[in-house]
This record gives sequence, C-alpha cells and structure tokens, in this order.
Amino acid sequence: VCLFSTAANVLEEDSMEQDIESPVTIHQPKLPKQAREDLPKHLSKECAKRKIQRYVRKDGKCNVHHGNVRETYRYLTDIFTTLVDLKWRFNLLIFVMVYTVTWLFFGMIWWLIAYMRGDMDHIGDSTWTPCVSNLNGFVSAFLFSIETETTIGYGYRVITDKCPEGIILLLVQSVLGSIVNAFMVGCMFVKISQPKKRAETLVFSTNAVISMRDGKLCLMFRVGDLRNSHIVEASIRAKLIKSKQTKEGEFIPLNQTDINVGYYTGDDRLFLVSPLIISHEINQQSPFWEISKAQLPKEELEIVVILEGMVEATGMTCQARSSYITSEILWGYRFTPVLTLEDGFYEVDYNSFHETYETNTPVYSAKELAEMASRAELPLTWSVSSKLDQHAELETEEEEKNQEDQNERNGDVANLESESKL
Repeated sequence: VCLFSTAANVLEEDSMEQDIESPVTIHQPKLPKQAREDLPKHLSKECAKRKIQRYVRKDGKCNVHHGNVRETYRYLTDIFTTLVDLKWRFNLLIFVMVYTVTWLFFGMIWWLIAYMRGDMDHIGDSTWTPCVSNLNGFVSAFLFSIETETTIGYGYRVITDKCPEGIILLLVQSVLGSIVNAFMVGCMFVKISQPKKRAETLVFSTNAVISMRDGKLCLMFRVGDLRNSHIVEASIRAKLIKSKQTKEGEFIPLNQTDINVGYYTGDDRLFLVSPLIISHEINQQSPFWEISKAQLPKEELEIVVILEGMVEATGMTCQARSSYITSEILWGYRFTPVLTLEDGFYEVDYNSFHETYETNTPVYSAKELAEMASRAELPLTWSVSSKLDQHAELETEEEEKNQEDQNERNGDVANLESESKL
C-alpha cells in the first residue's frame, strides 16, 4: 500500500507540473516484485515498519531454506542420515520398496537358475533332482526368495545339494538380506527414537522481560520441563541475531553475538526439575548496554535461546530452541512465581508459566544508569569551578611564600653589606 501511494504521489507531481488545471485520474500501478524490491531507501523509510522476519520460529524450527545446492551427491554419501531426515511417508515408502525390490530381484535369479537348468521341463518328474524342490514358476521363486531372506523356511520349498550355483546364491542372499535388515531396521529405530519429540515438552516463556535484579538491569526468560523424567546435563545458551556494519563498511547480515547467561559462573548449567528464570546481566560486555526502553522497539533484533541436554530414558542428546523479537521483550516486567510449597512437596502451576506483572524499572539504558550511579558517588561539593578555585588558591599561596623567602634573602644580603662597610 505504501509503495502504491508513493508511486501515485510521484505521478501526480509530474502531471501537475505539465498541466495544473487538467484533471488527471491516477490509478495505482501494479509493480512487479523486482521493482518493489529495488525501491530507493528514502521511499522505503516512508513506508510502515515492516514485520521482523524470524530466524528461528517459536517452535524451534529454523526459518532458513537452502537453495541452489548443486552438490546433491553429498546427500547420497551419507545415505543413513538422509533416510533418517526424510518425512515419515517417504521413509515408509523407501522401507517397503527396498524389501520388495530385493525379494523380486533374488526371486528372478532363482527362477532363471531353475529355467536354465531345465527344472521347468521336469515338473512332477520324480527322477529329476531340481535346484529347488517344488519351484514351478516365478511366483514360487518369489515366495522362496522371501522365505530365504526372512529366514521363515516353511519347509515346502528347499534347496538341494545338486545345485552349486543355488548354494552360492543362497549365501549371497542371506548376507545381503542381513545387511538390508540391519540398515533399514536401524534407520527406523533411530527415526522412532529421535529426541525431537522430547523437545516438545521443554517449554519457553512466551515473552522475555527486562527489569532490575540485585540492583542491576537484567534480561530474563523462563524455561521449564513438563515431564517427570529429567534432562541430564542440561545447559542453556543465547544468541543475538542482528545485522551489523563493520568499521570498514562491510555489511554482515544476521550477525550472531553471544549473550552471556552465566557461562563464567556456571549458571548456564541447569538442574531443570522445576521452571527456572534465566538471567542475563546487562553490563559493558552485553549487546544491550546502550539500549533504553524508548530505543528497544526501534531495534531489529532477535534473541535465540537454545536448551540442550541428554534424555534420561534413552541417553540421546536433545535440543530445544525458541526466539524472542523486540515486540516480545517486555521492559519493566517480571515473571509470576509458579512454585508453591504444599504438604510434603513442591507444586508447579504451569497456568502461570507465561504470566508477567509490571514492576518499577528505570527507562534508561544500563550505560546511562551506570553513569548516573558514578556521578552520585562523587562528593557533593565537587565541581570543575571549585577545583579551579582550589588550584588558584594553592598557586597564590605558593607565590606569597616564594616572595617572603625572597625578601628574607634580600634582607640578609643588605645586612651583610652594611656590616662590611662598618
């Protein structure tokens, strides 16, 4: 809408310059996508503030799509991971197709051996020893292939000792069948036991808050675990996603800056039994050092939080992610307590997990608060003028003292000259 209105204004100005009195009806042009993207910066600033595109969605999925990947063969070099990463419908389709193709392939070979040996011409001949007893067509060869690879062995179709090529094929199919079973069953087991679903029970607060804690301005968010089985060796990390321009003029899109949530003190290693409030102290090393309440809504940034740990039941590593944009960071709020002491146990009320309440918080940035605190610690009588006056008084006293010493020396010299004359 902003683009259309801007283009309309430009056309109106041009038409008014040509003929001011001529009535001109301006239709809003429908510009292509490329033209919309190539608008000048001064025109884009007049438009309404665009919605911030998330780097990581609230459910933890990364909002990044890989395009123009030419080296697709790399996916086949790690075929196991590729199969595990596929969606369930494709995974099940490949699972069924692999077994079906191998059974048909070896069934065709069993049928060819029987056909080339002439077993099909001696069906029902008791004096003829076939390669596989009771194999009278492709269907029976296919069934014998399934029985061999799955080690079912119904006992009706069996291989005889007069067929060396059949014995070799039996060995090959048994080995390859075991490899296929190990690969496909292992793939299905890993996909079933993936810890992605475990991350669904790890929750983050909807909003992050900024308020005072122990006299310091802090950025805080809350994490919790809905299951009774705990996350072992849980740790928390946070990243600031914000584009920046270096001093040399290089533009770095989506630059990642580490946010300290207790790395040096060990507070980033969590004992996640009940919901915890993760705190980031806004100090000189913090990227929020110069951001105030009024400036925060103008910033285009995103905070990505990552919770990692091992699933207690399976021992596999689990990772849960979430993010906060500027509209989800509340200045001057705290989280509502959710932990209460009952008769012999602590109870967590997850109905209040995302709730916050307003608290008295300065609207200044941490840098401004530190400067005001440093000025408040100085003596009340201190000022630049008083310091200059003190220096002037000291200089005057030193000059007077030097003058007195000079006069005393001059008097002594005069007395010596008078004595010498006498």
